[in-house]
Amino acid sequence: MRKIIIIFCVFLSFEGRTNEKVINLLKEEGKVIFIRHSLAPGGGDPENFNLKDCTTQRNLSNAGIKQSKIIGSFFKKNNIKISRVLSSQWCRCKDTAFYAFNKYDEFFALNSTFQSKFSGNSKKQSKALKNYINQWDGKGNIVLITHYVIILKHTDYAPSSGEIVVTDQNFKLLSTLRTN
Repeated sequence: MRKIIIIFCVFLSFEGRTNEKVINLLKEEGKVIFIRHSLAPGGGDPENFNLKDCTTQRNLSNAGIKQSKIIGSFFKKNNIKISRVLSSQWCRCKDTAFYAFNKYDEFFALNSTFQSKFSGNSKKQSKALKNYINQWDGKGNIVLITHYVIILKHTDYAPSSGEIVVTDQNFKLLSTLRTN
């Protein structure tokens, strides 16, 4: 029993240091914050997917809505300065952005390219995202609510649902924080 308690205390200590590291990085500002959309059951999108109809898409579960609110609380509680929140046009990303930050703008460059019908957009989207970040003045931090495949492409990191991935303006991975 004592070993279990010690292991648990070490885990809590590690989690605290991880949170502190992320908070300190974000307080420096000028960071690009990728956030994978919160929990949405399933994988990919249904065959009848329609960008303008959320009923044809995977959507956040109740746990995903709660997770999104936790993400927003993390930023608010720690007084992290956000200059802009951009979201993929997929409903699960827009909902994550709404529940976490209330305000967001849609940005096509953050849309999923996972399925073959969207994979042809990958280069164009990547170029648009890089151009946008290059033109950003670096004040505050910018939040990008997007998908696994987009975060992996730009950071070479595979995030879990709702995970916060902090990079510099060249998409160099600086730190991560799981929210589930």
